Amino acid sequence: MPWLKRLIAVLCLLVLAALALSLHYYLPRHEVVRVTGVEVKRMDADGVINAENPADGPTRDVYFINTVTNDATRDVTVYRNEDTGWGFPWYFKFDSADLQAKAQDYSRDANQLAVIRYYGWRFQMFSMFPNVTDIKATNTASTPFPVFNTLFFAVLLLIVLGIVLAVRNRLRRRHRPMAPDMPPR
Repeated sequence: MPWLKRLIAVLCLLVLAALALSLHYYLPRHEVVRVTGVEVKRMDADGVINAENPADGPTRDVYFINTVTNDATRDVTVYRNEDTGWGFPWYFKFDSADLQAKAQDYSRDANQLAVIRYYGWRFQMFSMFPNVTDIKATNTASTPFPVFNTLFFAVLLLIVLGIVLAVRNRLRRRHRPMAPDMPPR
């Protein structure tokens, strides 16, 4: 039976790792950047349409925001700016054109810093871009405190603690020895 306990432990770790990766992908993050440009590209399910990847299904226009970090490394990042609509993840974002206009305005001033709120990862090999959910002008280079993520994890921790305590109390009641003179329940 020790192999069964190990198997259950490994499965639990895999589920926790999948949950952690999902949370890292879908929870919002912030970055202070300088917007260097904006563009619109025609895409289909396979990615950007070009000579190597012709359109083979329904297409859509996707906005992109080009940025550079404000630190010494000056890392370049490209963000996707697409509506999430009513679907998952539930950001209920319907203003991608307005965000694109803001980003274009910020790109005209080389000294203007912007705080971008986004979710997702950048994988160049798969042409995956993080999706911008908000952009605002800022005067400071410090990244804002992630209030939503902190509250989310606090509530999640309380729920997990509640479940653990409920299971623990239930197991204690089940395994509590009965007094010999008490009738069974």
